[in-house]
Amino acid sequence: MLEWRRRREPSTPMLWLSPLIAIGLTMLAGMLVFTAMGYDGFHAVGSIFVTPFAEPQRWADIGVKAAPLVLIALGLAIGFRANVWNIGAEGQYVMGAIAGTGVALATYDMSGWWILPAMALAGMLGGMAWAAIPALLRVKLQVSEILTSLMLTYVAVQFLFFLVRGPWKDPDGFNFPQTRMFTADQTLPTIMEGSLVHIGIPVALLLAVIAWLLMEKTTAGYAVKVVGLAPAAARHGGFSAARTTWATMLLSGGLAGLAGLFEAAGPFGQLTPQFPVGYGFTAIIVAFLGRLSPLGIVFGGLVLAGTYVGGEIAQSTVRLPQAATGLFQAMLLFMLLATDVLVKWRVVWKRRPA
Repeated sequence: MLEWRRRREPSTPMLWLSPLIAIGLTMLAGMLVFTAMGYDGFHAVGSIFVTPFAEPQRWADIGVKAAPLVLIALGLAIGFRANVWNIGAEGQYVMGAIAGTGVALATYDMSGWWILPAMALAGMLGGMAWAAIPALLRVKLQVSEILTSLMLTYVAVQFLFFLVRGPWKDPDGFNFPQTRMFTADQTLPTIMEGSLVHIGIPVALLLAVIAWLLMEKTTAGYAVKVVGLAPAAARHGGFSAARTTWATMLLSGGLAGLAGLFEAAGPFGQLTPQFPVGYGFTAIIVAFLGRLSPLGIVFGGLVLAGTYVGGEIAQSTVRLPQAATGLFQAMLLFMLLATDVLVKWRVVWKRRPA
């Protein structure tokens, strides 16, 4: 009979190669699934995983979509290393955008370089405030942050809907549920003329480098790892699990809120009911695809951003439904988890006793 046995020491090369294997398996499975559904499976997979990276004119779109994914995933990965499972980054992303938009509406008739930094600060504080709720419940009442952070996402989305359909509705917007368009001083400056490539992209890359230095070169990063891997040893070493929970939740909430503000002040230019796009959930896949490493997350963010861009291409070329992007992302997470199991465990044949 077959038996699972844990490997004494997982192969380090395979730990880093398994994301690439998972991507390959996802492409193969997607090809078979969509062929069985009557689509051109080969063309569909090529449109989603190859075309966005093969056509230089699509690279700007990939960068714009990758920036919020990288920002959110950075905070999530640090928390995951400490066994703090913030699943509600989507809500923190939305609340950050709401807080930053509040500053934009309050300064609508003003001008000055300080407005955008104030919006960014408000976005971070909004995300941190929303993340503080599950952090408090976990530290004080031992309530699972998985459930509370996830449920708060739906509260944040409904709050957004209330604002854009009520007190924040644009009086000159022909009754559409949306806020006013941001002014020039409230919009992210672009770094490439004639494109949507904004300053949020280099900021995301800079924060990835800072996160790597934090995790690999500081005592705080070491404390996060010890609390996650060996809670008992962390207690003996003087590292507080409660402080680590607070720090990682607030950090992930702040980065998610900043990502929300960057989206509101960048590609959207306002708040609309379409603002929650699922980046907070997709960033979980990005974090694991990047092996919870800040620099690996940049790679994961580009891959998942490519699926968004490729999904739009496939809708027009192969007539795939809009949900195809989510299907490929879900398959990628499944394949990644499956390959991780085989990296850490092996299947052996064990004879039945006579």
